[in-house]
Amino acid sequence: MTTMTDTTSAVREFKMPDVGEGLTEAEILKWFVAPGDTVTDGQVVCEVETAKAAVELPIPFDGTVRELRFPEGSTVDVGQVIITVGAAGDAVPEAAPAEAAPAEVVPAEAAPAAEAVSADAAAPTGRQPVLVGYGVAESSTKRRPRRGASAGGGASVQEASAEAGVNGHGARPLAKPPVRKLAKDLGVDLAAVTPTGPDGIITREDVHAAVAAPEAAPQWAAPQEQPAAAAQTAPAAPAASAPAAGARETRIPVKGVRKATAQAMVGSAFTAPHVTEFVTVDVTRTMKLVDELKQDRAFEGLRVNPLLLISKALLVAIRRNPEVNAAWDEANQEIVQKHYVNLGIAAATPRGLLVPNIKDAHDKTLPELAAALGDLVSTAREGKTSPAAMQGGTVTITNIGVFGIDTGTPILNPGESAILAVGAIKLQPWVHKGKVKPRQVTTLGLSFDHRLVDGELGSKVLGDVAAILEQPKRLMTWS
Repeated sequence: MTTMTDTTSAVREFKMPDVGEGLTEAEILKWFVAPGDTVTDGQVVCEVETAKAAVELPIPFDGTVRELRFPEGSTVDVGQVIITVGAAGDAVPEAAPAEAAPAEVVPAEAAPAAEAVSADAAAPTGRQPVLVGYGVAESSTKRRPRRGASAGGGASVQEASAEAGVNGHGARPLAKPPVRKLAKDLGVDLAAVTPTGPDGIITREDVHAAVAAPEAAPQWAAPQEQPAAAAQTAPAAPAASAPAAGARETRIPVKGVRKATAQAMVGSAFTAPHVTEFVTVDVTRTMKLVDELKQDRAFEGLRVNPLLLISKALLVAIRRNPEVNAAWDEANQEIVQKHYVNLGIAAATPRGLLVPNIKDAHDKTLPELAAALGDLVSTAREGKTSPAAMQGGTVTITNIGVFGIDTGTPILNPGESAILAVGAIKLQPWVHKGKVKPRQVTTLGLSFDHRLVDGELGSKVLGDVAAILEQPKRLMTWS
């Protein structure tokens, strides 16, 4: 992951690693270090979001941070250098005040001359490593090559966009980094902003004026709500504001977890022939058992809820009908029988839908399963789920009942054969022992891949889950 480069002193480069299987890019959410900080082997330097999860990156060597190549919010390709580190104790020259650099990049007509100067030649003249987007003195500023223009590849994502024909200069619009960030947060295209600053520089007032103008029609980014735990590590979302007068649409970039989820669901829906069956169940006894387990010392400090017993019921049903725990191998035209259960739990998080799974859930006792469920859900909501935790799932539960929904037709998680949807548990009139009484009732929906799960097998699995929830003592007699 690291390379050595010859500059004024030995500098090591830390490149964006592939933190998951086959991932090609990641977004930098937050830096935990700054130029001049001392880092040690294994220290977390930043948090990135991939198409699967948010991941903290530890640096693999000691030294002094010289340069952060990308600002927070940048999307970086795997293999690009994101931070450089010099020898421990190396002095990092102080960056010149931001006011000394009126623009983030030089005009196009000046770019060839700036790019012709090599990094080695720049060092003696006082070239100072700084966070991308925070300029140095104009006399020492050299334009970084655009993305893909050289092997160095250190340019920011912002520098890779909006090339020609802007504001009549034939270059990118000129603006200081804080102004660029303001425009990004407000969804304003700087190419459409009329500059009023000296030398054609766009000011904060220009951006606010563009927001207020109906003809600007900015693309507003809808901030996502984050729980308090996630807010400590994730970058703060821009403050919510009302759309400008005349704005009729909101456009939200599809990336990260949401993009990966969309691609996976489309692939699953049009690859595996889905069949969904439903059953309505009296779960009054299960709800009573939940209340009793909450008082049991074996579950002290653990979260006990209906999902725990539903998960255990599904695991027992799979043990009784092991053929459902399989996958379809299209390339080899084989059904792959799984002799283990990695139980996936669909979790709605600020980053989108995640489906982490509990490894070897079939081997866990009820208290162990409760602990694993609690850790899985809390980690997902904090945005800390690792890519490994979302790989290798065999069956999934999606608890749509927490949203007050009675039932649904869930789409299979790619590579899995079945997914169980759990509806809301409600007090309803029910015939019990020949009389109509108020009972706790829910509806279950099981979707399965009809290539390897026929109607009989799917019905047996769903029927077993329903029977256990109706008479939870079967957890003992069927185990």
